[in-house]
Amino acid sequence: MIFKGVGDGRPYPEHDFDTPARWAEIPPTQVRLDELVTTKRTLDLDHLLSDDSTFYGDLFAHVVRWKGTMYLEDGLHRAVRAALQQRPLLHARVLELGHEQSARSAS
Repeated sequence: MIFKGVGDGRPYPEHDFDTPARWAEIPPTQVRLDELVTTKRTLDLDHLLSDDSTFYGDLFAHVVRWKGTMYLEDGLHRAVRAALQQRPLLHARVLELGHEQSARSAS
């Protein structure tokens, strides 16, 4: 199995990291694909196969850690590409939500 789970939607509360500039405040780190739960059930193959799929967006996936679970909010195509290349890790910006909030998201 590639991911820990496949979700359908965001089970965590809304957050104010809704622009690329806000996400850029969080330094990227490596996360294991098998520790991620997706927030989307489907993937657009055109987006996956596009050479410039990250040209206008963040180079790093966006992950939200909530109640000890890491949810892949943005970057499903990057994660699937990593899996197809047999890479178990993905570079992502991880936002800590809730009482476990850390200095990474307190900026």
